[in-house]
Amino acid sequence: MLEWGNDSAPNNGRVALVTGAARGIGLGISAWLITEGWQVVLADIDRERGSKVARALGDNAWFVAMDVAKEDQVSVGVAEVLGQFGRLDALVCNAAIADPHTPPLESLDLKRWNRLLAVNLTGAMLLAKHCAPYLRGHRGAIVNIASTRASQSEANCEAYAASKGGLVALTHALAVSLGPEVRVNCVSPGWIDARDPVQQRLEPLSVFDHAQHPVGRVGTVEDVAAQVAWLLSDAAGFVTGQEFVIDGGMSRKMIYQD
Repeated sequence: MLEWGNDSAPNNGRVALVTGAARGIGLGISAWLITEGWQVVLADIDRERGSKVARALGDNAWFVAMDVAKEDQVSVGVAEVLGQFGRLDALVCNAAIADPHTPPLESLDLKRWNRLLAVNLTGAMLLAKHCAPYLRGHRGAIVNIASTRASQSEANCEAYAASKGGLVALTHALAVSLGPEVRVNCVSPGWIDARDPVQQRLEPLSVFDHAQHPVGRVGTVEDVAAQVAWLLSDAAGFVTGQEFVIDGGMSRKMIYQD
């Protein structure tokens, strides 16, 4: 059931559905879009936290509980959004199992592999499938949140790297299948400090952390949110099928010494 912070909030203007929106990058994207006049439906598997966050964001935030890997929940959630607003203009697929590390390959069981790919990759396909008819009606846009680990992985990240690499490929394919009515792009963050502000103050990043990036700082949630907001705007009307890397130039510098 769709929940919102203010029953009297107006239902007009552009509507965005953001998944994995109860914390971190998803929350930052939702907050940014609201400041730009969007009505945002936050979707998350954590009902208690998601509902609380939506109420804190104010009148233009709603919440719907959703496990993006389960098609029945995706179908019902999208229907509830349409029932409330009668339109859908943007989809941001951020929901993911965020910890890239799994056990060593020899110990990686199929259940864990399947669940990670179901959330990180299949979920984006299901959301695109059920949202596309309504996005077409408003010449909408989809932004998938991928990761630089799709091309620069490390040990014991096979499932995560595969899921994010597949998400980049899915983005390219959807852009062709859904164009020109729906633009589809992805943003691949690198090292983004998505911790809450309290934790950031208690455990500040080191000089070495910042030195890895040519711009001299680690990325923030706002860096990603700003990129997503632009991709959903009319200013990006000629942009589709693209991957935008947000890593402070780290992938170009390629320095990883202690």
